[in-house]
Amino acid sequence: MNLTLKIWRQKNADTKGKAVTYQVADISPDMSFLEMMDVLNEQLIEKGDEPVAFDHDCREGICGSCNLQINGEPHGPDRGVTTCQLHMRKFKDGDTIVIEPFRAKAFPVIKDLVVDRSAFDRIQQAGGYISVNTSGNTQDANSIPIEKDHADMSFYAATCIGCGACVAACKNASAMLFTAAKVSQFSLLPQGEVEADRRVLQMVEQMDKEGFGNCTNTGACEIECPKGISLENIARMNREYLKASVK
Repeated sequence: MNLTLKIWRQKNADTKGKAVTYQVADISPDMSFLEMMDVLNEQLIEKGDEPVAFDHDCREGICGSCNLQINGEPHGPDRGVTTCQLHMRKFKDGDTIVIEPFRAKAFPVIKDLVVDRSAFDRIQQAGGYISVNTSGNTQDANSIPIEKDHADMSFYAATCIGCGACVAACKNASAMLFTAAKVSQFSLLPQGEVEADRRVLQMVEQMDKEGFGNCTNTGACEIECPKGISLENIARMNREYLKASVK
């Protein structure tokens, strides 16, 4: 496959960026998207040019690092996958592919395609934890009865990898789906009940402080989420927030 790549290049957060066009040839349809980017960077290095900066780590769809906007879609045209799991067979020979960083005020560009997603970390630090009794009177978690449905829903919420696709897909750059997933994974379990009120209030407050937009229920976040996190989590977080607010 021969492809034309239009890639966003930006030296740092304080400089203006621009789209730069590159050509890559003999790309195998069995390559992952990041492997294709590796081929491009090898060519740039051989010519003495600076390679394109992009985030990646596990390349197994687990870590959530590979946050790229590809032809206007977070993680590209496939569904239920991260960028590292996107294969070049989803494109055609001769295609032009536009590659950008995730666009959100709360995700400032660090360099090229790399954005700062530490806002997500601060939201979790605001309340995404449970108390641990280390006084010698601890209770075995396996001895606490939990309804199967609740355990399953908590697990599904916990599969969120914090990649930021929900923010990039939302016209308001909302982080409601991410925050709701982190609230839900605790609110559905008895271990999370101790800080339940404080957790949802503090996490939502921090989300607003970071500059994320609000939710208008367009559903783009759920569609683009590589883990399929459900909008039901947002409804649950809203209920938790309302309940905590009136106490």
